[in-house]
Amino acid sequence: MLKVAVPNKGSLSESAAQLLAEAGYRQRRSARDLVTVDADNDVEFFYLRPRDIAIYVGEGTLDIGITGRDLLLDSGAAADEVMALGFGASSFHFAAPVGSLADTAAIAGRTVATSYPGVVRAWLAERGIDAKVVRLDGAVESSVRLGVADVIADVVETGSTLRQAGLEIVGEPILASEAVVIRPKDRPAPVELEIFERRLRGVLVARSYVMMDYDIRVEQVEAAVALTPGIESPTVSPLHREGWVAVRSMVPRDSAQKVMDELWALGARGTLVTDILACRL
Repeated sequence: MLKVAVPNKGSLSESAAQLLAEAGYRQRRSARDLVTVDADNDVEFFYLRPRDIAIYVGEGTLDIGITGRDLLLDSGAAADEVMALGFGASSFHFAAPVGSLADTAAIAGRTVATSYPGVVRAWLAERGIDAKVVRLDGAVESSVRLGVADVIADVVETGSTLRQAGLEIVGEPILASEAVVIRPKDRPAPVELEIFERRLRGVLVARSYVMMDYDIRVEQVEAAVALTPGIESPTVSPLHREGWVAVRSMVPRDSAQKVMDELWALGARGTLVTDILACRL
């Protein structure tokens, strides 16, 4: 039975559970449940703290896990990222009092407070910057005002919290993170893992595309198909109305409205767009 670690709380928990449910896996009914067995799919789900998941997977206790890229790298666990999941995006930056640092090189000799010491130490070491790193589990922004640190390194979304603390971003992002699937390094993959990954990829593709159906005159088919090439090739079927065909194709969700406008200009009519729940490519 495939053993899978899932975040039990936090920003990744709900999205991870939704992804797994869309992939056809049973999920827990209560936030108090620590384990859920999906006997039909031969999978056992363990709900753990996101920060602990990489450690369990790296030790081989669990076969696979869903956690943040930042948490994976910070843990130093013997686990590899195998798939990005497209949710839980965050950007990791240095920040310091306004006007105090010209660039990240000026961090040398200073004290950095962070909840991700592994990520920060690795970043500094790669660039030969010698600085003291202090780990804090929360309220990192307050550490400068309290005299604990000169600089912080933390997840930044809008930057409003930093501004309220009198801080500004210094340099380029340290890390761009998101939810990822991880598995142990240098261990043979269980047979069930291939099916698990294929299901998740199918959901991610389905979320990125819509199914578009439209009717168009035969002489405009080639131009229309150029706009909606699909994954392999669109389906083109003759209509009862002479000189017209029906076309069905997968179209990137982000460009669907623009494609509909262009198809209308070509003479397409009866255009319908529907969601795709899952797919296999």
